[in-house]
Amino acid sequence: MDYFPGNWGNPRRNDDASICSASGYFPAKVGSCHAAAAGATTRTQQPIVTGTSVIGIKYKDGVMLAADTLASYGSLARFRDVQRLIPAGDHTVIGASGDVSDMQYIEHMMDNILIKEAYTEDGHELYAKNIHEYLARVMYNRRTNMNPLWNSLIVAGKNDKNGGRFLGFVDLQGTTYESSTIATGYGAYIAQPLLRKAVEGREDTLTEEEAAKLLDDCMRVLYYRDARSSNKIQRATLNAAGITITEPYELETQWDFAESIRGYA
Repeated sequence: MDYFPGNWGNPRRNDDASICSASGYFPAKVGSCHAAAAGATTRTQQPIVTGTSVIGIKYKDGVMLAADTLASYGSLARFRDVQRLIPAGDHTVIGASGDVSDMQYIEHMMDNILIKEAYTEDGHELYAKNIHEYLARVMYNRRTNMNPLWNSLIVAGKNDKNGGRFLGFVDLQGTTYESSTIATGYGAYIAQPLLRKAVEGREDTLTEEEAAKLLDDCMRVLYYRDARSSNKIQRATLNAAGITITEPYELETQWDFAESIRGYA
């Protein structure tokens, strides 16, 4: 399995009829197509339709996430209206990058968990910290069974019944951490330095307007630099008033500088 996110999303090079004869498609698995046809267990070797960066920060009154709405089939910008900020109950939003079908599986799984929790009517609720811990166990279990969910997730929301802000990360191997700034995908290299410079040490003074502008600026930089990103984004805000997820909107961009670039043609 290829665990390096930079290599995710390459489409099949062969149609279904020729896969069995393509020795390079299933490395070191001679006759794997015949085994699959005979009912053998198979695993996803690599995600196909993928979403790129999700970024999140803590600010004075809560937590904020942003992600674009593009899902790419390899290098093809195939689906342009995929919403990757998923509300999970009344206190949590999950931002997902990586395989879109696995993201949808996680969304359905969380719906079932929340419905089951509501049916118990025991006065308890699932908060962001609980959901983060649950997803960490799910991702680690799937990885241990050699059948990972090919996603990197940001879990944001209310920490517990006493309030507080929560922002945590979990990836396909079950690796977890919490921080005041988190970015997945290409954003971990391009957006994270910008987020740290603007947020660290200011988590309790950064206003909602400043946080929104910061996320828009970072998503704009990612659009300039990441070939799998889009300038059509959504932003989720979680504070004492609840969860607010914006409708998709387009960032203003400026490409005049491209006229002065020389030496690449």
